[in-house]
Amino acid sequence: MANELFLLWLAAFPLMGSPGPATMSLAGLGTAFGFRPSLGYLLGIIAGTTAVLLMIATGVTALILAQPLLLTALTILAGIYILYLAWKIATAPVGPLALRSDHPPAFVPGFSLAIANPKAFAAIGAVYAGHTLVVDNLTVDAVYKLGALTLVIVIVNTAWLAFGAAFSRVLTSPVTGRAANVLFATLLVVSVVWALAPA
Repeated sequence: MANELFLLWLAAFPLMGSPGPATMSLAGLGTAFGFRPSLGYLLGIIAGTTAVLLMIATGVTALILAQPLLLTALTILAGIYILYLAWKIATAPVGPLALRSDHPPAFVPGFSLAIANPKAFAAIGAVYAGHTLVVDNLTVDAVYKLGALTLVIVIVNTAWLAFGAAFSRVLTSPVTGRAANVLFATLLVVSVVWALAPA
């Protein structure tokens, strides 16, 4: 099983950790607000993405995808929120972290974005369906995959927030700080367009 687990992680880390709405929002918030103030949002992203994993593992995703109206409504709501989040990142205060009075989004917005993130469903679905860790027991296989992929969710999302936060320590100049915030906000919007674009 160790070999199968290694192959699962080999596929999961680049696919689930690649730029997308959740990862770009974490990097943007890390840059705009720093690591610690963004922890609530990170926990929301982790919980929401784990919920997506559970929906995929239990087959709930198939029921959602079978309802085009519900899928369209979720996509529109996610798009509106992501535009708001991009605006919040782009206009966040810049300069020393101690002088920042604005607050980053917390748990619920992170959870909501993760649940409505089309990239999460596609990436996690592909990795989950494409690998088997325990051939002769579907339940044990599902439990192992849930554990292995939850670990990936925690690591990649924390890494993206830390990546953005590393910039916040360096970008104390108002001009470069604002440019970084606008860049991450733009990348967030682009990542959503990319995720929603037809294959």
